Amino acid sequence: MAQNSNLFERFANWATKATGSATAFIVAFVIILAWGITGPVFKYSETWQLIINTGTTIITFLMVFLIQKSQNKDSKALHLKLNELIAANKFASNRMVSVEDLSEKELDKLHEFYCELTELAKKENDIHSSHSIDAAKKNHLSKIKMRKESITKGIE
Repeated sequence: MAQNSNLFERFANWATKATGSATAFIVAFVIILAWGITGPVFKYSETWQLIINTGTTIITFLMVFLIQKSQNKDSKALHLKLNELIAANKFASNRMVSVEDLSEKELDKLHEFYCELTELAKKENDIHSSHSIDAAKKNHLSKIKMRKESITKGIE
């Protein structure tokens, strides 16, 4: 099973690169052009139409799986890179690691939280401030308190 998986992985990588190339586009364009030019020769028959319809349907069907495989791999790699950045940053919340595994409802709740953070940041008028998910409100209030104290000390 592992060898079949590895074989598919190599084929998918090759096919993704090959079909995303300028050469593949040119080949597809030439095929469509040749098909269009042969229309009058075949009197635009149903068989002539069926050839292009069948060919494009089969290719599209197969490409859906290759594209999905490629997107899954890219998504996994991107999540791992983001997880590394979160893990390396002492101020980032480790709760965000593997957040992609949350349910849609949980993600919506998290989104609401970040909308609230946006509103807090707008009130601050400071684009350099940030908040972790664990201590956002507390950090926000302590920043305001420290600013007020520094202003008060500066005035005295």
